Amino acid sequence: MSLLGSIVSKILHPFGGGDAQAKPADAPASTGGSDTPAATPAGGGASTSGPVDVEQVLNGMAAKNGQTLNWRTSIVDLMKLLDLDSSLTARKQLADELHYTGDKEDSATMNVWLHKQVIKKLEENGGKVPADLKD
Repeated sequence: MSLLGSIVSKILHPFGGGDAQAKPADAPASTGGSDTPAATPAGGGASTSGPVDVEQVLNGMAAKNGQTLNWRTSIVDLMKLLDLDSSLTARKQLADELHYTGDKEDSATMNVWLHKQVIKKLEENGGKVPADLKD
């Protein structure tokens, strides 16, 4: 599974349900959908009746994590929260998956771009993203 696929899967399908495949960077965004938070079925099933509340899922994960991680602005912290490799090599791989055209040696600029793209992909794949995280 791609890094983006792993990120989407861990946030939008935290109980391992379904084959979460993030839409490729050039896939059209889905339109429509309810603004109602997703219901988590009893028994931990992965089916949802609406968008998954990304903020709720990540805040819940952060509350259980021993580190203070700023997932709202940092791609490194977001990846750490999801227990994924957050090394520069891994972030460059993610940049390749998302078709980043900037200078990968300028990691600060790349990291900001990656975070925005990941948030965008979460929304495109059924996540309810807080307004303050959208462009």
